Amino acid sequence: MNSGSHQESGLSKSVWSDADFEEMGWHDATVHGLYVQQTGDILPRLLLDLDYIVAWVAPVRPAKSFSFWVAPATLVFEEVWDVEGDLGFKGMAPELEIDDVLRLAPDDDHRDSPHWHIQGHSFDLKFRASGFRQYVRDAPRLTSAPVLSDAERGGCRFTEVGFG
Repeated sequence: MNSGSHQESGLSKSVWSDADFEEMGWHDATVHGLYVQQTGDILPRLLLDLDYIVAWVAPVRPAKSFSFWVAPATLVFEEVWDVEGDLGFKGMAPELEIDDVLRLAPDDDHRDSPHWHIQGHSFDLKFRASGFRQYVRDAPRLTSAPVLSDAERGGCRFTEVGFG
């Protein structure tokens, strides 16, 4: 089902794919969970539970801070391999915030598996995958911070159904 749109936030649908990559952005999205799902004889899947920032709302005077349309989402990469990464923080674990997600053309014979690079503020993840789907699980909420509380997002989940 992909009828989930939210006119007020500008969200046009609740299920996205790598075909929509150029329209999407993950800057400052918070990752709440990561799951490598074994799928039997084929390559595993990589699932991320995150708070997806649908839109940044510029402040209107006298306000000085941005507000955000944020929704819980599940980002699923298919047929994942050649994974490497780094959690570059010490001491207490900070929130894992994405800086950027890059898709790089294959430099070998595996044309159907681009290189993906999730650059985080305190982590780095590189892998090959055939593509992705992102499921926006609930309608976006207008918030003063780019992250939802555990109660607002329904806890950590890897549900693969868009709202609507």
